[in-house]
Amino acid sequence: MTNKEKNSRFEDGYKLAFNTPGKVNWKTVFAHWYPAAMAGHTRAQFYIGTCYDLGRGISRDITIAFNWYLKAAEKGHMESAYNIGFYFDKGEVVAQNYKTAFRWYKYAAALGDMEAQRSMGYFYFYGHGVRKNHKKAVFWYKKAARQGLAGAMYNLALCYKQGDGVIQSNRWAKFYFEKAAHTGHKAAISALKK
Repeated sequence: MTNKEKNSRFEDGYKLAFNTPGKVNWKTVFAHWYPAAMAGHTRAQFYIGTCYDLGRGISRDITIAFNWYLKAAEKGHMESAYNIGFYFDKGEVVAQNYKTAFRWYKYAAALGDMEAQRSMGYFYFYGHGVRKNHKKAVFWYKKAARQGLAGAMYNLALCYKQGDGVIQSNRWAKFYFEKAAHTGHKAAISALKK
């Protein structure tokens, strides 16, 4: 399959999945993406992984999903790299391994994935797979918060409230609680009521 054919198959499936009004026929979408994924199209591999992960157009199988995500992650696909980190973090399909999870999160975070950046903060904060370092946790929470991730804003607020990795500041804690609450983050809303 030529690159043009791979791209065409992927784009046709993408249009059916995300740019067509009405109910999505995931079996048809899957049928477009699968040959492109088999031929090495990175985004198609990610979306085939997603189809298996969520049971869209095919029976749900998280082991097969993992394998497709891994193919795409090894080619530099950001969301796939985050997903592989998540599998190792939670011990789904593979044995839980914080060091391996950390490595994949770091890779995805460097590519700009805000969830991976928040996970980096969490791993540094609690010492999962890496030496505990609250300053580095704050660094990663700030990167994710700048992208608008409410969970990172909340975590950052907690760091300011307790003085973990930063100089304790009720003003900055309130600032980040309010930013997170503005997005509907329930724990941040609750923290502001106290």
